[in-house]
Amino acid sequence: MNVFMSGVVLAVASAASVVSGTAVAGQTDPVHLGPRPFYLVDQLQDSELKDTLQGCAVTKTQYDRRNFSIAHRGASLQFPEHTMEAYLASHRMGAGVIECDVTFTSDAELVCRHAQCDLHTTTNILATPLAEKCSIPFQPASYDENGEMIEAATARCCASDLTLEEFKSLKGKMDSANRAATTVEEYMGGTADFRTDLYATGATLLSHKESIQLISELGGQFTPELKGVTDGFGDSGLTQANYARKFIQDYVDAGIWYDDVWPQSFDIDDTALWIREFPTYGKQAVWLDGRNPADMAATPPSREEFAALKQAGLNIIAPPMPTLLTTDDNNQIVPSEYAVNAREAGLDIISWSSDRSGRIVEDVIEGNGSYYYQSTLDALHSDGDILTTIDVLAQDVGVIGVFSDWPATTTFYANCMDLP
Repeated sequence: MNVFMSGVVLAVASAASVVSGTAVAGQTDPVHLGPRPFYLVDQLQDSELKDTLQGCAVTKTQYDRRNFSIAHRGASLQFPEHTMEAYLASHRMGAGVIECDVTFTSDAELVCRHAQCDLHTTTNILATPLAEKCSIPFQPASYDENGEMIEAATARCCASDLTLEEFKSLKGKMDSANRAATTVEEYMGGTADFRTDLYATGATLLSHKESIQLISELGGQFTPELKGVTDGFGDSGLTQANYARKFIQDYVDAGIWYDDVWPQSFDIDDTALWIREFPTYGKQAVWLDGRNPADMAATPPSREEFAALKQAGLNIIAPPMPTLLTTDDNNQIVPSEYAVNAREAGLDIISWSSDRSGRIVEDVIEGNGSYYYQSTLDALHSDGDILTTIDVLAQDVGVIGVFSDWPATTTFYANCMDLP
């Protein structure tokens, strides 16, 4: 079945209520991995892992959706993040769990955006009349007489500046901005060279409720993240507590079973509220531990500190990959003390994010550095070590899932290793 047939709604006709007339992938559609996972296998140094994955690539003819494979903002390596198109792409790549980051509009409606104030980099707002509602209008870069930039171009546009209707009128684009721009058109460019604008052709923004409807109809699970409030609640009438309650209530009202939802927040008070007030949904509450990986390596939390979180009802912690990994004396990637202590305390672990940064070979050879691989750079040799990293997280750290900006990678690994 061709899931891209124009004007045809496949398998789940009710999904047309999200975007009328748009072809939508169905629960039973086959998983399509494309060439990237196999390219990464080819790049691996000779090893037992490479032999295993090559054997899988040769013998396996069909891949299944796996909950180990978590779509980070959809398939945001190449599709505009938190749009219908990104979510569909991630579903087609076999992600069993899809993330909607949640913020709010001026009329207190919840919507899928990575931050309260990112519309200037993730949508076309600056090219629309709604630009006049931006907190900071577009200001071009300024240069001195020698052509040296004095001030970078700026803008700041918030979902909380708009009503839901206004928000829905926008189109998604790749998250980027050209800080050297002197025009709006230039500013809206700047897509990183390891991403692409090929699919940024007016992507469809979704409310939180629409994301629930779509992902449910696709047969997926949910990992919404309650985003921090950086610019106040404005005229929305929300408070932090009822914002957190509304976030879960959308799943209750939609009839979504609690064990299909993995609610996340960087604010541990949010997870505490869910555990206290929505105890079934709170069982899978995820605390995103965003503390500096270097600090966590220097002074890792003790087993007792993690045990106290477990005792308080938290079951899942989600730090970034460099917090969980380090290297040994032989420059092999191994679990960090943080990872060992968290597991010994009985916490499940999820990590983020694979396929998020630029090419590993550039980080190592050209010395560009990388947030996501900062603790293991000495052990990396090629882009294939994206798979090495996932393997150590899965087999040695014991994570139950990995976020990826290109879920085909984690789907392939999970199928080959028979992970859930």
